[in-house]
Formats: sequence, structure tokens, C-alpha cells
Amino acid sequence: MPYSADVRSVLGRLRRIESSKVFQTTVITIIILSALTIGAKTYDLPPLVEQTLQFLDSAITVFFLLEIIFRFAVFPDKKRFLLDGWNLFDTIVVIGSLIPLDNSDAVLLGRLLRVFRVLRLVSVVPELRFLINSLLKAIPRMGYIALLMFIIFYIYAAMGSLFFTSINEELWGDVAIAMLTLFRVATFEDWTDVMYETMTVYPISWLYYVTFIFLTAFVFLNMMIGVILEVMSAEQNSREAEQAHQERDDMARKLDEVQQQLNGLTEMLNSRLPGPADEQHQQER
Repeated sequence: MPYSADVRSVLGRLRRIESSKVFQTTVITIIILSALTIGAKTYDLPPLVEQTLQFLDSAITVFFLLEIIFRFAVFPDKKRFLLDGWNLFDTIVVIGSLIPLDNSDAVLLGRLLRVFRVLRLVSVVPELRFLINSLLKAIPRMGYIALLMFIIFYIYAAMGSLFFTSINEELWGDVAIAMLTLFRVATFEDWTDVMYETMTVYPISWLYYVTFIFLTAFVFLNMMIGVILEVMSAEQNSREAEQAHQERDDMARKLDEVQQQLNGLTEMLNSRLPGPADEQHQQER
């Protein structure tokens, strides 16, 4: 439904407050305070401190509830508010935080959602949202690289199980155990001990480890990094283009407002200036 001019003016002021740095800094501060409160509850504290933390937790929950209601009130298209993934996440976390912790059946869920309140820092800070969105968009392409890496792991694990089982059955007993051993090798966790053990029987087995490390730790890792950087670059370009388009829209809207004001002034001046008929009437008098 269309709003009146006064309502639109009030909503405009509220939207400026919601997007202001003071409001965003306040929300970030409360989120950090919530994280510190959650961490403090994991220690053995005096009863007075525990009561203070409980009161602080309730106050933070009320603040987040009022904040999400305020954001919903100033959102332009309220029907699409929950269609935004970050708004949906914030709403679920805030509503879930309302679960009373004295309810034994839902205490675990309530505490878990209170821990997730720390993740709201991602939805509040635009730079963090940009990183998460880029990572999510890179996952499909990273999935193919992960599939290829799994194939390489499986091939090397099968080879290692065939050749090295007699040397150390705990590390190479079957394909699954061999894949865990190769994961240890890929993360460079004492991998030389594994290599030197097999080299006592197969001196040339160092080629097995070197080629595996070259493929996994260098080739596939760099491919993953390349995909993420490419997606982030595309997201940055799209973000800059969207900002430029928004700036053009804002400039066009401001020019329209200035034009309307000029037209209003022109009409007001024309109504006050005497016309030809008024001059002739004055001459006749």
C-alpha cells in the first residue's frame, strides 16, 4: 500500500539510522559482548557473576529481538525480507535464542543457538558477507576439484595397500586406512617417518610420496585457491557495478527532486508576477 509523504519521510530517516555506522557498530559490539558472555559461562564462576551473566544474556536477547523487528520495519519490501538468506539466518537465530534455558528438553538447542549468535557478526559486516558469498559460489567448482583429488587419493591408497601392507599393516592394511595415512602425508604430519619406513624395503618408494605430495599439496591446492580468487574477483566486479548503478539511480532521483523543486518555484513566481491582463487593468484605473 502506498505511504503518505510523512510516513515515507519517517521511514527514510529510520533507514538512514539502520545503515549508519553508529547503528552497525552498536550491533557489532553487542554481538562481541554476546560471544564473551558465552565464553565466560564455560568457566566456574561465583554465583553473583553467574547471575550477572544470566541477566546480561537476557538483555542481549531482547536487544537482538528489537533489532530484528526494527530491520523488518524499515525493510522496503517486507514480503521479501525472509527471502534474503542473511535475514532468514538472523531471524532463526534470534527467535531460537528466546528458548528458555530452564527448559530441560530444549536447553541444548537454546544454548546451541546462543552460540550461533556469534555468526551474526558475518551477516552484519559487509566484508565478511562478501567472503562467505564468494566461498559459497565457489563450492560447486571446488567440488569437481575435490572429486578429482579423491580419485587420486583412492588410486594412491590402493597402490600403497598393495605394496606396503606387509611393512606396516596399521598404516596400509586396507584402502580406507591407506587413505587416512595419505591424508597424514598430504598435511605433512610426520610424513617422512612413513616414507623412511617403506624405503627400508622399497628404496625407490620415495617417488610414490613425492609425486603424491606434488599433486595434492601443490597442484590441487593451487587449483582451489585459483577458483576462489576467480570467484571473488567476479563478485567484486559485480559488486562495484551494482554500486555504480545504485549511485546513478540516486543521482537521477536527486536530479528529479531538484527539477520538481525548480518547477514549483517557477510556478510560484509566475503566479506572483503580474500578467498582461493585470497591467492593462491597472492602466485603465
